[in-house]
Amino acid sequence: MIKPFLIGVLFAPLAAFAQTAAPLAASGTVQYAFAPNQHADSMIIAAIDEERLQVLVQAYSFTHRRIADALVRARRRGVEVAVVIDGEQAPGEPGILRELARGGVPLRYDARHAAAHNKIMVIDAADDHCAVVTGSFNFTYAAQQRNAENALVLRGNPALCAAYYDNWRHHYTHAAARR
Repeated sequence: MIKPFLIGVLFAPLAAFAQTAAPLAASGTVQYAFAPNQHADSMIIAAIDEERLQVLVQAYSFTHRRIADALVRARRRGVEVAVVIDGEQAPGEPGILRELARGGVPLRYDARHAAAHNKIMVIDAADDHCAVVTGSFNFTYAAQQRNAENALVLRGNPALCAAYYDNWRHHYTHAAARR
């Protein structure tokens, strides 16, 4: 039997590494979709098409042509668009990622983690009408057509957008640029 004192000694160092974010006040709106029965991809594309300033993406996997096309369209409108993708995607870079790069979208590969498993977009982070796209939904056709997935678009919560922006920037800075 482990004595209570010993448990505290063994696990106390872990507490120094455990960090949780402070709660944020709820504000704004929430839009959701559950794939494959609802069109999460169309909801995400509409959010990209609404933006005015910036779309920053973190993705584990990215093969969805219509979402990629929406990002390239945004880039052509003068919107800042950048993508951080899991480092495992680099060796056999899917064609969609090459098309994003040809469309002027900067790509970086995050190989610092066993899996860079974020699936997020931060849209117009500095604006009061900013949005965060998140959920289990990879930006792939499989996510829309074959998987049980969820996606959320959280609009109008600047503190939440700032937190996601800061996390995106953290990963962007240590990710390697596309070669």
